[in-house]
Amino acid sequence: MFRSRLTLAFICCLLLSSCKEKQALPPKPIPVNLFTVKARPVVYYDRYTSTTVALYQVNLLSQVQGFITGIFFKEGSHVKKGDKLYEIDRRIYESNYNAAADNLKVEEGNLKQAQQDADRYEYLNNNQAVAKQVYDHAIITLENAKNSYKSAAEAFNNSKTNLNYSIITAPFDGTIGFSQVKPGDYTTPGQTILNTISSDDPIGVDFLINEKQLLYFENLQKNKDQPSDSLFTLILPDNSFYSLTGKISVIDRAVNSQTGTLRIRLIFPNPKGSLRSGMSCVVRVRNQDSSPQLLIPNKSLIEEMGEYSVYLAKDSVMGGPADTARSGHAVKGNHGLFAFQKRVQTGVTIGSNVIIKKGIIEGDKIVVDGVQSLHNGSQIASSDQRPSGKTGIQPPIK
Repeated sequence: MFRSRLTLAFICCLLLSSCKEKQALPPKPIPVNLFTVKARPVVYYDRYTSTTVALYQVNLLSQVQGFITGIFFKEGSHVKKGDKLYEIDRRIYESNYNAAADNLKVEEGNLKQAQQDADRYEYLNNNQAVAKQVYDHAIITLENAKNSYKSAAEAFNNSKTNLNYSIITAPFDGTIGFSQVKPGDYTTPGQTILNTISSDDPIGVDFLINEKQLLYFENLQKNKDQPSDSLFTLILPDNSFYSLTGKISVIDRAVNSQTGTLRIRLIFPNPKGSLRSGMSCVVRVRNQDSSPQLLIPNKSLIEEMGEYSVYLAKDSVMGGPADTARSGHAVKGNHGLFAFQKRVQTGVTIGSNVIIKKGIIEGDKIVVDGVQSLHNGSQIASSDQRPSGKTGIQPPIK
């Protein structure tokens, strides 16, 4: 019995000793791929969600009443200024016009006769050959004739205007939409909307910027020497690129106090009419910063609560004051290659890569593969080989 207990105790000691030895074994370094950060010139674009807008757009309303007797366009087609679009029943307006024209001729004859009589009686009055009362009546008749002629002329012009208003023409070149009336519909002046027409060449593109970017866009607008090719380009809703470039037309007068944004309007030529008002597009503004940028693979970024960081690799003794200050975390002293997390400020994404504005410097080595297995202070092992083509820097995508 005593021997069995002794044997059991011996086995337990061996097991405990074995466990301690296993616990004492250091963890194996985590294999990773590293990338050495380098600064180089890149061409990239800032992107803004935008909407196409017509520079001119009006609702066509009738200015005279009557029934629609004719429609002379194809819905959705391009029309030119002065093209005949609608006709309202003209019969009553033609009749009024003819009557006014005839009345104007009568009043013109009366005025001519009154003028001749006034001239004759003025001569006789100067020679005291006619009664003063007769002369005064002639002068009054002349004034009445003038007023009658003026009234007839105004009536004639009014009837002519109404007759012209019975034909609705295009106020400018543009695209016309769906007709809101059909032949036989009755129109009320100033109330019945017949159609909507909008200009289409050139066309505007509106987007919003942050108030901090205002000075940058003002400088772009003032710099007349800046080449316009590819400075402002457009991505269409089907992700294709619009072939023509734009320029700044208007910077809004004030910043929205609630959102801190400002509207910018670009103008793009639209000779083929491929841009329609109301389209959702993306404006690309070519960045003018020619200084070298730090470009790293996008897959090396770690996102936490809207903030980004990378793992820096350090191949010296960790734990010193300089390392603690650089990493922002206290790290145990040890020998080997270690990874520690570093917050960064990101810029524009270019293809599978991203520009880093702050947080790392040229020459830093960052982890591009295996970041999911790391934590701050993890010991890592690198093959000292450059990352494969899938993780390396790709040529900038414009």
